Amino acid sequence: MENQHHVVIVGGGFGGLHAAQALRRSGCRVTLLDKRNFQLFQPLLYQVATGAIPPGDIAIPHRVVLRKYRNVECLASTAYELDPEQRLLRHEHGSVHYDTLIVSTGVKHHYFGRDSWRQYAPGLKTVEHALEIRRRLFQAFELAEATKDPEERARLLTFVIVGAGPTGVELAGAIGELAHKTMVDDFRNIDPRSARILLVEGAPEVLPVYADSLRKAARRHLEELGVTVLTQTLVEDIGPEYVRMRCGNEVQTVETHTVLWAAGVRASYFGEILAERVGVLLDRGGRVAVNGDCSLPGHPEIFVIGDLARLTDAKGRDVPGLAQAAIQQGRYVANVIRRRLAGKPAPKPFRYRDYGSMAVIGMNKAVGDLRIFRTSGTFAWLVWAFIHVMSLIDAEQRVRVFLQWSWKYFTRKEGDRLITGAPPQTRVLRQQRAAPPVEPVPTVGEAVTQATTA
Repeated sequence: MENQHHVVIVGGGFGGLHAAQALRRSGCRVTLLDKRNFQLFQPLLYQVATGAIPPGDIAIPHRVVLRKYRNVECLASTAYELDPEQRLLRHEHGSVHYDTLIVSTGVKHHYFGRDSWRQYAPGLKTVEHALEIRRRLFQAFELAEATKDPEERARLLTFVIVGAGPTGVELAGAIGELAHKTMVDDFRNIDPRSARILLVEGAPEVLPVYADSLRKAARRHLEELGVTVLTQTLVEDIGPEYVRMRCGNEVQTVETHTVLWAAGVRASYFGEILAERVGVLLDRGGRVAVNGDCSLPGHPEIFVIGDLARLTDAKGRDVPGLAQAAIQQGRYVANVIRRRLAGKPAPKPFRYRDYGSMAVIGMNKAVGDLRIFRTSGTFAWLVWAFIHVMSLIDAEQRVRVFLQWSWKYFTRKEGDRLITGAPPQTRVLRQQRAAPPVEPVPTVGEAVTQATTA
C-alpha cells in the first residue's frame, strides 16, 4: 500500500470529489483532504438561505460518497503549506507526502478591497453563510411584526441584494416569492408584500452573460415578484443600517438592516501558496494559470482544477467557474493520471463541453440557455428542477429534494423557516447579563501595601 502511487486531492468540492471517484480503480492510493467533511451542492444553497430546503438535503459527507472505494482515504483538515521539492503537503493535523497533487479549493467572496463590508453584507458560499442569511431574513420579518415604529419597520422590511448574476437573481427572486406568496397570511401586524426588495447591479442588465432575450425575461419575472431592479448602479458604502449607491451623478442612501452580497468572488488562499512556492502566475481574481492538461507549468505532478484554475481549453475558450466545468476537469485529470501510470500517451488537452446555464427566479419562473435552445418561464423552471435534482451526487438526496419541492409546489409552504443562532451583539448582551460581578484582583504591589497598612 505504501509503495503505491499516492494522489493527494486538496478540496472536496465538485472537481475534487469527482476526481477521487474516477480514481477508484486506478491502482493508486488516494487521499482527499478538505477543511469540511462534506460535499456541498452550492447551486441550491440559496434555497437553504430562504428556507425552501434544510442544509442536510444538499450536503453529504465525503466518506459516505467514497466508502465503497477502499483505496480512498478522507481527512477533514486544512492545508496551509506546500513543499514542492519534497512533495510534501502540510495541514493542521500533520503532513502528507504525495506523488501527484490535485488542488481544487474553489473561491471565496471578494469585496473589492472593502473587507469591512463583510460583517454587514454576508455572501453565500457555505452552509454557515446560508444559515446566517436565513436568520437575518426571517428575523427581519419577526422584528417588523413586533415594532410599532413605522420608520424602523420600513428599514427591517427593506432587503438589498448586491450583484445580479445568477446567485443574486435567485436570491432576490426567492425573497420576492417569500414576501408576495409564501408568507402573505402568516403575520397580523404587517403585510409581507410591503417588503422592499432591491437588486443592485453595475452592468446595464441583470444576468450580464446571458442573451438579451433571457435578461429581459429574468427582469420581468423579478418585477412580477415585487423586486426593484437597479442596474448601472454601483455600491459606494455599506454600514450596519444603510447602503449608499450611485447611479450616474445621482447618489442615494437606502436605510436597511439586511444586505446580501452576490457581487464578486476571488480564488481561495491556496492559490497564493502555489504562487509563492511554485512560482505560478495568478490573474487579477487570484486564479492559477495552468497548462492545457490542467497541470502547472514546470510541475507536471501538480494539477489545479475548478474555480481556482485559469484554463484555456483546446478550442481556445476560457473555461468558466461552473460546477459542470469542475466535474469535467476532475474526471479529465483522473484520466491523465491513469494513463501516466499505465505508460500510455497523454490525452488531448482538456476540452470543455458547455451544456448551457440556467437561473431560477421563483416558482414556475426561470431562464435557461441550453445551447440548442433558449427558454424561459414554466418550462425552463421544470428543466432547471430536473437538472438540479439529477445533479445531486447521492440518490437519497435526489428523493428528499424532489419530495420537498413537490410539497412546496402544491402547498406553497416553505419547509425550514427556523431562526437559529443569535446576532453577535445579542450574544454579548446575554453574556454580560449572565456573568456575576467579579471582584478586582489586586496586583502584587497593592497586596503588599494592604498588608503593610493592616
